[in-house]
Amino acid sequence: MASSRLADQVAELLDKSGPLSVVQAGDPVLRQQAVAYDGQLDDDLLGRLIVRMRETMESINSAVGLAAPQIGLSLGLAVLATPEALADRLIKRGQQPVPFTVLINPSYQAVGRRRVGGYEGCLSVPGWQAVVARPDRIKVTRQDEAGQQLVEEYEGIGARIVQHETDHLGGRLYLDGAELRSFSTTEQVVERWGATGPGAAAEQLGFALP
Repeated sequence: MASSRLADQVAELLDKSGPLSVVQAGDPVLRQQAVAYDGQLDDDLLGRLIVRMRETMESINSAVGLAAPQIGLSLGLAVLATPEALADRLIKRGQQPVPFTVLINPSYQAVGRRRVGGYEGCLSVPGWQAVVARPDRIKVTRQDEAGQQLVEEYEGIGARIVQHETDHLGGRLYLDGAELRSFSTTEQVVERWGATGPGAAAEQLGFALP
């Protein structure tokens, strides 16, 4: 995508008030390899886009991430954070809340062999969740909004969110790696497995966890 065309597309998105519209499964942009960000937007436009993506993510109940393809932009950019409302619950489970983070051109690799199954949902597949087995610890290479190159390690919920959002930039949805026997409405996941986790779901629905 030419820089001027991308800039025009972003400006058009930002010209509309309110949360940005989230693209739904079936739109080809969600299945494309996103174009790497290499300065196609000036600093002001990039900053405004990140702010609007954050506002959109935070306007949706329980959302923990949003990738540029989900707002119709084929661009290597995503934002993520765990909502404050989830922080106490995560800490009680021995997990660390994830602060607001910008991922530009991210990539990841597993650290160690441990994989963990966990329920995931997606703003582009609303109302449904499924168990996905992922590495529990990863090393991430990314740029931040200032263009700084960073190499970091994430584990637990942070690792899962980073993998989910980075996969969006590669044209993947969480369903591509999901255990389909676990596929459930979000309501069922909350009511049946919210307190017990995927272990009980695996036993009762008949699928294996790593």
